[in-house]
Amino acid sequence: MCRNITELRGLEPPATADEVEAAARQYVRKVSGVRHPSPANAEAFEAAVVAVTAATRTLLDALPERRQPPKTVPPLRRPEVQARIAARG
Repeated sequence: MCRNITELRGLEPPATADEVEAAARQYVRKVSGVRHPSPANAEAFEAAVVAVTAATRTLLDALPERRQPPKTVPPLRRPEVQARIAARG
């Protein structure tokens, strides 16, 4: 469905809460077709992000360890993305 959703299973160190929430937000954006929800849709959008985040955490906690790490570095762990986030804050 969406090839751009980050693979979180098997990361060392394990996926952070921010990484899980970012992947959930990516999924909800893709499924809903909405990148920036309007004020009328914001509550439903954020509720969906919370629900998908919880389901993702439950899934990751239940799966066995991976033998190999994911093939790519998750975006939130890339130095250029970290620099962009730091510049905003």
